[in-house]
Amino acid sequence: MMLLAVLFAVLGAVSNAAGTAYQRKAAATVSQGGGVRLLLALVRRPAWAIGIVGVTAAALFQALALVNGPMALVQPVFILELPIALVIAVPLLGRRLGVDGWWAVTGVVAGLVLLLAAAAPAGTKQQASMERWVPALALTLGAMAAAVLLVRTVPSPLFRAAALAASAAIGNALTAALLKSATGRYTDAGLTGFLTAWQTYGFALTGIAALLLLENALQAGPLAASQPALTVGDAAVSLLLGVALFDETIRTGWWLLPETIGAGLILWGVVRLTQVVPQLDDVVR
Repeated sequence: MMLLAVLFAVLGAVSNAAGTAYQRKAAATVSQGGGVRLLLALVRRPAWAIGIVGVTAAALFQALALVNGPMALVQPVFILELPIALVIAVPLLGRRLGVDGWWAVTGVVAGLVLLLAAAAPAGTKQQASMERWVPALALTLGAMAAAVLLVRTVPSPLFRAAALAASAAIGNALTAALLKSATGRYTDAGLTGFLTAWQTYGFALTGIAALLLLENALQAGPLAASQPALTVGDAAVSLLLGVALFDETIRTGWWLLPETIGAGLILWGVVRLTQVVPQLDDVVR
């Protein structure tokens, strides 16, 4: 089951990265403005269709991964989406990745492997009681709302980008938790159970909210401020929600040392990517 969860998570990261890259390629060939005209122009581009297939496949793979493994394992694997999107998009957009960029990609991948190997996330529960959902929803939604209100009072672009990205990261983690519960209902009770579960509509709403927050974070300030908060925040909050909602576990004690080193490598790699690869803004938007 764990191997299946990792496999589906990696496939989801690859699919989403490819979808993002091809959508960016399609958008780069369109001169029209926004709205309906932009959409009509994009649907005639094969690259855009490939991108939509990639994003759709990513959602399916994520659901399959969450059914087969704990959130604390699945969500961190999606960190790979950033370096994979870069590796795909750079040649696709006619650019090249320098030596520093490759070192950054290696740091992210090596850090993730070390972190997950040391933490060894475990857990089999798919559902949580309302006694657990209520405080989890109150804390996560409250933190998201607080970040949005806070950025209205602070003019710094760096702070605004980081705060909105952190809010988007919390939204992504909450969406994953709701998706895990909803897909668990599907495996237990079929389509009827899925459609009658409140979590199904919950993950749709929180997913849209997280996407809007991400777009605002990317517009508010530099990527160097938003991307680390988004990448590390999603994994960290997913770990907390997995433990709080689904009784997932990770190794502690002396294992915290390699886990910390792995997390540090991931953070270094993400920050380095935002510094050494100027075209990264095009890849992730």
